[in-house]
Amino acid sequence: MVAHESVHRALRGRRLRRAVTAWVCATALGLAIPGSAATPPPPPLSGPVTREAWKDLTTFHEDRARIDRARDLLEQEVARTPSLEALVLLSWAHLAWADYRASTTEAKLASYERGRDVAKRAIDLAPRSPEAHLWYAANLGRWAITSGRLRAAFMLSTLRGEIDTILEIDPNHVPGLSLAGSFYLETPALFGGDVPRAEGYLRKAAALDPHFTRARVELARCLIEQRRYAEARTELARVIDERQPSYPADWVLRHKPHAERLLAEIRAR
Repeated sequence: MVAHESVHRALRGRRLRRAVTAWVCATALGLAIPGSAATPPPPPLSGPVTREAWKDLTTFHEDRARIDRARDLLEQEVARTPSLEALVLLSWAHLAWADYRASTTEAKLASYERGRDVAKRAIDLAPRSPEAHLWYAANLGRWAITSGRLRAAFMLSTLRGEIDTILEIDPNHVPGLSLAGSFYLETPALFGGDVPRAEGYLRKAAALDPHFTRARVELARCLIEQRRYAEARTELARVIDERQPSYPADWVLRHKPHAERLLAEIRAR
């Protein structure tokens, strides 16, 4: 019983720190490795700057300074021609820079804020773009976690509203469904959290894209929360054994290691 409860205390202690994490985003951090899927192809991009930025943002595992280059290229492009695709990519670039390049909390917060503001411009330009709403929620959520303000009622309300908007625009938006699942899993029940509801969103995301490993890790966490350990072990094993992840970089850098840690924690449950 003591070991059983210690697992749950450890998991609960991580929940708010990971709340509404941005890496349920629609865009890949593609990483080509032997035996894995190739880097996902870019969406149709209209200009050389956005194509170059996409390349940098999908290969920065080789040189993280590429994040800086993509951000700077896109800032210049947005100053000239603030297209939807440039704004969305710039929002992504600022989130990646905050995650991987910022050396202080202040720098992280400033980059998340810039990413949030850029995504808001994208929403103003294209209110029906699910990606614009997703990146807005992603940067806002990361900013809230880093600043310790996630519990604020207005913050939770705003994030919930963005999730509802994404899924109203596209009910089958896989990253949006995964974001919804993370949100309802991470949020305390007092503020609207709902683990069975989270499970429903995550199961739908995994059914629509069986190789979207973020959804499977979060689904396993839902099952652990409900003490359904055998089912959780199955989902975690699928993540670890995945050979064609939709987003290889996320799988290599985040999802597979996370799944391995969770599996070790519940192996005897």
